[in-house]
Amino acid sequence: MVVDPLGGTRRRRDRLFIMAEILDVAREGVLKTQIMYRANLSFAQLNEYLSLLLDLKLLKMVTSSDKTHYETTDKGLRYLQSYQAIRELLKKGKHNSSDEANSLYLVKRGSQVICSKGPF
Repeated sequence: MVVDPLGGTRRRRDRLFIMAEILDVAREGVLKTQIMYRANLSFAQLNEYLSLLLDLKLLKMVTSSDKTHYETTDKGLRYLQSYQAIRELLKKGKHNSSDEANSLYLVKRGSQVICSKGPF
């Protein structure tokens, strides 16, 4: 399960968090309804996210017998690892904000986002 490492109760889940949650649920291959219930999505939301994740090749559809399963691809697993690493960096940055020397920052330079220790 993808847990919010920043702590506290989440009122709203952002798009990247929901994508990570779906990919985490689908690691072993699951039915569409299982994704919907485990990721707490409406049917409309589920279809939107499945379409996006399939287009991005983060998720694959596997048809066997008369059932269709969804599985996280290798690219999807890399997304999950990167997502969790970024959340961990943000968590560390939040708790170490008084220690400026060890703080990490995500900085947008043009179309790239880089990780920097600062100062800028």
